[in-house]
Amino acid sequence: MALSYKKLFKLMIDRDMKKKELKELTRLSYTTISKLEKGENVTMDVLDKICCKMGCQLSDIAEIIPDEGERK
Repeated sequence: MALSYKKLFKLMIDRDMKKKELKELTRLSYTTISKLEKGENVTMDVLDKICCKMGCQLSDIAEIIPDEGERK
């Protein structure tokens, strides 16, 4: 099972927001934003901070992608 943050980057496109603006808004490091881009694990604190600052829900920025062959 993996997490995808494609929804976050789609939301940023919809809001005409650049990664630099996300960094400034959330005070996240470029390393953390890079982890999001690569679909790597980040803490719930990071996701909470993004949701609070962007006024959205977790389901608006992330989704679980089941491994092939996993039950749905």
